[in-house]
Amino acid sequence: MKNIILKFADELTSGTIATRRDVHHYPESAWMEFRTSAKIAERLLELGYEIHLGEEILDISQRQAVPGDKELEVCWQRAKEEGADIKFLTAMKGGLTGVVGILKGRKPGPTVALRFDIDANEHRESQDNTHRPCKAGFASCHPGICHSCGHDAHVAIGLAVAEVLGKIQDRLKGTVKIIFQPAEEGLRGARPMVAKGIVDDVDYLMSMHIGLKAKKTGMLVANSTGFLANTKLQAVFTGKSAHAGFEPEEGRNALLAAAAAAINLHAVSRHSAGASRINVGFLQSGNSYNIVPDNAVLKLETRGITSEINAFIESRAQEVLRGAAQMYGIQLDIKAMGGAPSGEGDQELAVLIKKTANFIQGYTKVVDSLEFGASEDYTLMMQRVQERGGKAVHVMLGSDLTGGHHTPTFDIDERSLTLGVKLLSIATAELLT
Repeated sequence: MKNIILKFADELTSGTIATRRDVHHYPESAWMEFRTSAKIAERLLELGYEIHLGEEILDISQRQAVPGDKELEVCWQRAKEEGADIKFLTAMKGGLTGVVGILKGRKPGPTVALRFDIDANEHRESQDNTHRPCKAGFASCHPGICHSCGHDAHVAIGLAVAEVLGKIQDRLKGTVKIIFQPAEEGLRGARPMVAKGIVDDVDYLMSMHIGLKAKKTGMLVANSTGFLANTKLQAVFTGKSAHAGFEPEEGRNALLAAAAAAINLHAVSRHSAGASRINVGFLQSGNSYNIVPDNAVLKLETRGITSEINAFIESRAQEVLRGAAQMYGIQLDIKAMGGAPSGEGDQELAVLIKKTANFIQGYTKVVDSLEFGASEDYTLMMQRVQERGGKAVHVMLGSDLTGGHHTPTFDIDERSLTLGVKLLSIATAELLT
């Protein structure tokens, strides 16, 4: 069986690369992955998967930081113009992106789920001709949006794994569930999926991320540990405008309140029990030189090595925000924009991953575990599966990189794609045979 899977994966290599480059060329950010989702659904249907879309896989009451209706409509129409099938797009209207594909084996058995994130980042890709996507003609065609985190590779690996497992369907005992998750950037997409119950029947859950601390092709981290709990907040300060020269005393300066908050948020004490973080990443306010600003928007995040530490930092952050607003006589509205708990993978699955990698030619360095060192809303799915008695793991797939994650020059070594396909296909087959 293993050798059959290796052969299938090798045969799919050129198609896997082509898929990665197509997704890279048409990047879409959170809740607007219309073309990406439609292309995934189309391919899964061709492969014989049962597909689920829209409100079937998302609890819409749990979505956070959804773009406005106008922006969603523009991107929906763009996807249609770029070749997305209307029969899939219709179910995604209003930002209901993402796809779940299900494949039944020949006999009953456990359910193995594989999760792949699909969204891009909101910044400009390098236009330098030394940047391979630019030189080879598959760089982003959407200004200000690009795949600089590797989710294009995740989509390609996920669809290739789906095809490999489809070829051995008659040998499987149980169910394959492949989850293509929207809106991972900003930690927004897993929550409505979990709330809808899509992992409630899952016995084994696996996910992966290309690069990160596995920065060499052939390297693999069998178990990502130390996920930081994270909360993303948006604070809107509303004051009162006034003529800054004629009667400034009539104003309530929202900019000063937000600026005071920004400075003092970074003075929040760190926690002695473990790593904690706080960062103000956005501050916008004001209209002109001679007007007391009556509005300000501040965006921040908190992190902690445990959910408890993150809750402490978040609580202190909210106190600082309220105190700054009160000091300047400003109204304040705080809204959660995304987040995820801390998490740890299960050793049982990590052992399987390591054993599988050691069987596959091309993996040259397999590390038992490394701290993830950042946040991932996959932990929401992982937590739900573990709470219900299942096992979950997250791996880091090695790749040579041309630039850091979330930078304009990010690019992967496409040789790593087939290594990822082989790993996840064999590991899934081992659990279902």
